[in-house]
Parts: sequence; C-alpha cells; structure tokens
Amino acid sequence: MKRLLILAAFAALALCSCNNSKQSAVKGPITTGDDCIVRTTSGRIMGYNDAGIYTFKGVPYAKAERFMPPTEPDKWDNVRKTQSYGPQAMQNQNMRWGGQPSDYDFGFEFKNEKSSEACQVLNVWTPALDGKKRPVFLWIHGGGYASGSAIFLPAQEGRALAEKGDIVVVTVNHRLNILGYIDLTALGGKYSESVNLGMQDLVKALEWIHNNIEAFGGDPNCVTIGGQSGGGGKTSTLMAMPSAKGLFHRAVVQSGSTLRQQEPERSKALGVAVVEELGLKPGPDVDLSGFTYEELVAAGNRATRRVGGSFGPVVDGKYLIQHPFDPMGAEVSKDVPMLIGSNLNEFTYTNNVVLDMEQVKARLGSRLGDKFDQYVADFESVYPGQAPKELVYTDFRTRGNVIRQATAKQAQGGANAYVYLFSWKSPVNDYALAACHGMELPFMFNNVANQREMTGGTPEAYKMADAVSDAWIAFIKTGNPNCPSLPAWEPFNPQEHNTMILDNTSKMVKNFDDVMLQYN
Repeated sequence: MKRLLILAAFAALALCSCNNSKQSAVKGPITTGDDCIVRTTSGRIMGYNDAGIYTFKGVPYAKAERFMPPTEPDKWDNVRKTQSYGPQAMQNQNMRWGGQPSDYDFGFEFKNEKSSEACQVLNVWTPALDGKKRPVFLWIHGGGYASGSAIFLPAQEGRALAEKGDIVVVTVNHRLNILGYIDLTALGGKYSESVNLGMQDLVKALEWIHNNIEAFGGDPNCVTIGGQSGGGGKTSTLMAMPSAKGLFHRAVVQSGSTLRQQEPERSKALGVAVVEELGLKPGPDVDLSGFTYEELVAAGNRATRRVGGSFGPVVDGKYLIQHPFDPMGAEVSKDVPMLIGSNLNEFTYTNNVVLDMEQVKARLGSRLGDKFDQYVADFESVYPGQAPKELVYTDFRTRGNVIRQATAKQAQGGANAYVYLFSWKSPVNDYALAACHGMELPFMFNNVANQREMTGGTPEAYKMADAVSDAWIAFIKTGNPNCPSLPAWEPFNPQEHNTMILDNTSKMVKNFDDVMLQYN
C-alpha cells in the first residue's frame, strides 16, 4: 500500500509539472506541404512541420556495399518523403542494460526497429528553414560498437532540444558490430580500406552536415558532436581522425570516455580468422558478399573465441591515427572544447536493495582485499553519511577515465575541457535505477516528458532537465556550459580536477573524488 501511495503521488506531481514546465506537451498541428521541402545534394526531401519544428527522418547520407567504405548516396529526381525513421544497423538484439528487465526495460522503454545493412540514415529537427545559421548538434547513439540506434530510446528524440535551444539537432545511424568494425585490410584486394567502417560512416555523416545543413537553417561551421556510452567512445575516437578535422568544433562525451582503441595486429588477426571460419582461404580474391548476416556473426563469434579481440575501432594509422587520449589528445582536435562526465551509479542498477556492512564486504572483499577498510574510510571522506550499499553502487571505474581524458585534453594547452558528475537519482521503482548509466539522457535532451517511466516525471525532474539542457545548449552554442541555471562552471584543471555536480542542488567542487580513483 505504501508503494502504491508513493507512485500515485509521483503521478499526481507529474501531471502538475506538465502544466507548468517548459517541457509541456507539444501543442499545435502537424502539417506537410511545399514549405517542408528542402533541397539536399542528393535531391529534394519532404519532412513535416511538427508545431513549428521542421522534422526530417530517415534521410540517406551515404551508401555502402558490405564491408566497403561509404560513398555518396544515390541521387533522386522526385521529392522524397522523409517522414519516418529509417532502419537501424544490423544487430543481434535490441539493447538491454542491467540484469532485471522488469525494472530496466520499464525505465528505458527500448524501441524495436527494422534492421538493414543500408542503415546510413540520419534525422534532423530544426526550428526554421529560413537561412539562419544555427548551431548544430550531432548525436551519436550508445550501445557500445555492437547495438543501438538513433531512436532506440525515447529520450533521444531531438525535437524538444531544437525548440528550446533554437538549434539544429541531428541523430544518426551507422554500421555496427562485425559489419561496422571488422578489419579486413590484411586481405588486400578490394578490402584494403575495410577498417573502422562504422567510424567512416560517421565521418560521412559529418560531411553531409557540412554540405547540406545550411538548407536546414544550420551553421556548418558550428557543429558539436556528442554521444553517451558507446556514443561517447565514438565521439572520443572522432577526435583522433584526420578525415573529421574541421567538420566539428565541440565535443560532448557522456559516460564513454575512451583513452585507447585496439592495435592493428589484433584486429587484423581477428579479420583473417573470420574468413577462415567461413571456410575461405584469406587473400585478395576473397568475396564475403554471399554470406548471410547470421553466418557472419556465427563466424565472428568462433573467431573471437579462437584468437581473441573484438569488433571495434582500431588504430589503423590512416583513419584513426593514434589512441584517442593516450598519452594525450590528437593534434587534429587540440582546439576543440570538450564537455566530459559520468553518472554516480553507472552500471549498478539495483540501488533499491538494502545492504549491511558485512554484505558489502562479501561483495567487495575479493576485489579490494586488505584495502577494504581503507576503501570504506576514503569513501566516507568523499561521501559522508551514505548508506552502506553506496559503497557497492557508486561508480569509480567510468569516473576514472573521465578524469584521465580531461587531464590528457587539458595537457594539450588548447581548448578547455569541462567536467561533470551527474548524481540525480530517479525515484522510479524505489530508486532501482538511481543515477545509472544513461540517466542523464532525458535531462540533457529536455525530454522528461518523453521518458517519464525513467525519471518519474516529478517537478524536480522537470526542473533538473531545464538546468541540464540549458548547460548543454550553452556548450553547443559557445563551447562553454556556463548558464544562469547553474553555479559558475570552471574549466577542468589537472591540479584541482574542477567538477560540476549535477543534482537538485548543483555545485562546483574541486578534487572531489580523487582519493577514490585508486580503486577503479
């Protein structure tokens, strides 16, 4: 009964907040017609006007044969309707986070989509087709390098952010897993450029933005790339790709700080092993076009078990010229400011449990050994008065890479890095999600109304989204997240590790969690 009363109270608060928040339900008609037509380099497309936000979905930005680099999309003569989302990349299953689907599937509301190898499509939301040059935000989805899509979470819809910020929001699909990240360069022949294909797709999307976004009211010289989890890893990787130089001007990495990628020796060996597992002799005459996706995946799984490695970006020396941030950032992106952060609980997902200290020790003792007592003391110094369960559920591993990435970035002496820790905890399902991996998404996209199952839809959630989206919009526009909704946000300093704590009461802190980084 108590839980029912609490949920009823949250529902009532959500209804009240929808009447008062800047994120109220969209009011106004959806219209189509000649005023929703834009000419791109491939041909004319027709979107729709969603109560003042022009929306274009499933727009082709490239095409590619299997395992081949992307090229320009085919041109068309007639007006092409772009009013429905295009296909996601081929993948085994939709993304699932955490270990208790009753909590996590409810909160995240993952979407099922059609899959295709012809997945090079993007979506655009813009306030007007008026020739004005608005800042552009290219969002790169999460899911590691294996799964996900531009719309696999409701929070990733770009309408609310475009409307609030008077910016152009673009989201993108690209090749994933074995189709996007196998390295076949050791074969030679037609596959001599078959490496980092998913990343090559993203560069092609940036080229499309550069060549077309003015027609959508966007500024090709003010483009921010950003992503969460695997999208943060891809964003980190783009920072070290010469082919992307000048195509973006700011970068946001959310819970995906990536310092290193694979070495080519490992990735090439895995590519050769896949060919062998398919019953072929590796060499320049190999043709992999006739196999089904399922056959490729099965061969990839066998090859991975046999020789190790994984399907992800690789430092191939041409497309990716170095590890993204080890030992430091690449010169090609030295002058690109960054917004970097993580969430308090990340991959813990069971924050609604109660643990006593003996249970905490049982869970952490094998990892910490004789450092357990010091860990408890250090944790108390950083997070005084917390329940014992927080010793288990507070993240330090993801956090460590945030600090290392920001330190490497700042060491270049170029543009600033700004660092945050998102610690707002969702009350849904007795705080089961807490401030987990991805919890910041509805807030920075200003989409609490789209994903109330995740946030609870409380007045506090809407207020938090107003502040966080203000900061992201400010960064997208200026490369600096300072805004009236938050305290003064200082650039990261390697000596003081300046961090903005994003919560109901946000605050700027120095050297906040340094003592805990030794445990990640």
